Amino acid sequence: MKTLSTSLLFLVAWLGLSSFQPTESVSSMVADWQRAKEFTQEYLEAMPADGLDYKPTPEIRSFKEQMLHLANGNFNFVSAASGKENPYKGKSLEKMDDLNSKEAVTKVVLESYDFAISSLSGASEAGMEAPIKLFGRDMTRGMAYAKAFEHQTHHRGQATIYIRMKGIKPPNEKLF
Repeated sequence: MKTLSTSLLFLVAWLGLSSFQPTESVSSMVADWQRAKEFTQEYLEAMPADGLDYKPTPEIRSFKEQMLHLANGNFNFVSAASGKENPYKGKSLEKMDDLNSKEAVTKVVLESYDFAISSLSGASEAGMEAPIKLFGRDMTRGMAYAKAFEHQTHHRGQATIYIRMKGIKPPNEKLF
């Protein structure tokens, strides 16, 4: 009986998680992306230009590469979610030679947030329920935006360690 109860509990939990849908309104999503843009800008401002190529260990991305990966993700996820053309389609921002200065990195990273914000600004609540494919997976537009938001949060969070290891206090959390 205990095994059956445990199995049912896992089944209920799995069904609940597999059908998770974001319930945030479009206007709340726009506000969250605007807050995330401002927070990420603070991270970019905190790291001095000579720290862009800093890597805590040789086998991981540099701070610059983390930020450009975050931006690339924003463009790719949001393009899939919105149907809008990715302005950097087919390009790896991390490998672009002209993205080596702090100014250039900051510009493209903030541009990626503007891409997300502008695509959401014209979206409808009903449109968030539309089915799409994201990296070969079926989901709704709203879920794709949620995954995009999760991705950028993850990589900005990783950048905290880079900033701390350079002896700089990272920006305070902007949860609200």
